Amino acid sequence: MAVFRRVILPVFWLVIGVVAAAALAKLAFFPDQSEAPVMGAGAEPTGALFEPQLAVERGTIRNDLELKATVAGDPAVAITAYKAGTVVDVFAGKGQQVAAGAIIASVREQIPQEDGSTFDLWSEIIAPGTGTLSDLSLASGQAVAPGDTVGAVAPATFRIQGSIAPEDRYRLTAEPKEATIQIAGGPAPFTCTGLVLETPLAGLPAEDSAAPSSPTTTVRCPVPADVRVFPGLSATITIAGGIAEDVLVVPMTAVIGTAEAGVVFVPGPDGMPEEREVVLGLNDGRSIEVREGLEEGETIFEFVPAAAQAEEQTSAEAQG
Repeated sequence: MAVFRRVILPVFWLVIGVVAAAALAKLAFFPDQSEAPVMGAGAEPTGALFEPQLAVERGTIRNDLELKATVAGDPAVAITAYKAGTVVDVFAGKGQQVAAGAIIASVREQIPQEDGSTFDLWSEIIAPGTGTLSDLSLASGQAVAPGDTVGAVAPATFRIQGSIAPEDRYRLTAEPKEATIQIAGGPAPFTCTGLVLETPLAGLPAEDSAAPSSPTTTVRCPVPADVRVFPGLSATITIAGGIAEDVLVVPMTAVIGTAEAGVVFVPGPDGMPEEREVVLGLNDGRSIEVREGLEEGETIFEFVPAAAQAEEQTSAEAQG
């Protein structure tokens, strides 16, 4: 055992060290040329990049448009004087609850007669709606003229109000009349009817801007009287834009265009992308219906080629 420890074991480790040193020297100074071939002048790379392709399939497109919204009180309605004269009596005060048609004040107009006397013509200022008198500027002896605004009634009703991007209007195949509302932290989803999409007419540019601002389409609908809400609550408006079942469906990444007319790319005889015009239908933001231009099972490129994307962007910038 002593001979093994003093002679054999040291010699064994010495041999191992020599072999390891020789191997490292070979790798450092004499590399294997067959593992690193040098490309000659006529050599070509053997790697290839392939654009992903897919087969056109049938599916269902459900076109539900979700919009962020807020609960707001309906705007106050102006109280207007319709006859000229002098206010005689005021029957209500600011902050008071009134019903539609309630008399707010009486007005007397003195009509001159031929004999020098006057004839009193009486009229009334009435509440245009039910709610709270949020503003009232009437006093006995005050003169009023037709069309004067003398106050306002704030109704105890609410609306859900949001906005819709112009490009999302394409997702609505018809003008919607109702929507599903979800109040954050509130009651179960409910349906509100009387949905209105309102785009203001283009006007003059703002004073601090050289160009007119882009018009924004407002989406609003009344909150049913039996639904308890508060101003400022956040909500979601879901508009059902339609459903297309058992139709040809492709990813929106494969199409130039999102409404009516579009272009997809199919493999040509040489395998390179070729344009194909298609007629588009509904989309859900991820997939889109193809009504004409493709057949089920036909192969298309999953993504619009980069060159076509650049050309489309340049064209859009030129038109803008």
